[in-house]
Amino acid sequence: MVSAPTKEKKYFAPELPTELLLAANAPARSHGEALEAGQAAARLVFHQIGEDPEREGLRQTPERFAKAINDICSGYTKTLAEVVGKGIFKAEGQGLVAVKRIEFFSLCEHHMLPFWGHVSVAYYPNEKILGLSKVARIVELFARRLQVQERLTREVADAMAEAVLPKAVGVRIQAAHTCMMMRGVQKQASETVTEYFSQMETLSALERERLVCALDG
Repeated sequence: MVSAPTKEKKYFAPELPTELLLAANAPARSHGEALEAGQAAARLVFHQIGEDPEREGLRQTPERFAKAINDICSGYTKTLAEVVGKGIFKAEGQGLVAVKRIEFFSLCEHHMLPFWGHVSVAYYPNEKILGLSKVARIVELFARRLQVQERLTREVADAMAEAVLPKAVGVRIQAAHTCMMMRGVQKQASETVTEYFSQMETLSALERERLVCALDG
């Protein structure tokens, strides 16, 4: 008689101590407290999936996870004024300025899974221009937060408008979302494109066409 195959033994954590639950839910007031909360959150995930937190490969994971989340979500600790700094200059002309295919990554706020891709920004200056690297820093400021792509697109455009008061600005984001790739419909090759434009009505038809075309590719 052939015996039934035995199932792999799965580790189930004991009931979580109250201190762990409190640490994961407490509002963080300092860098150290934020790291402690992140470590507690990682241990809660181990508990949910039935993993052994004392397994060799996982012993340092809560600490690594907490540091990684702090880095990935570092946009919450900065302001637009801080990232722009002294990178605003007098405009030397009023021709189109475009910075294309700025790479970024972010976390989807619905599933806390990564999405990533490229951001293109184009604007017509008024009296001021922004240092090119500062455009990328604005993208980082808002991408390194829990996000949805639609809001990220608008926030980058609004920040450009606030920083240099351009005649018009447009932002285009093309991204792949692991929440569509790893779960749910599991479509591996899909991409999402979002666009946001501000003050386009102030431009001529030719200027509008040039701005939109600058965001392609």
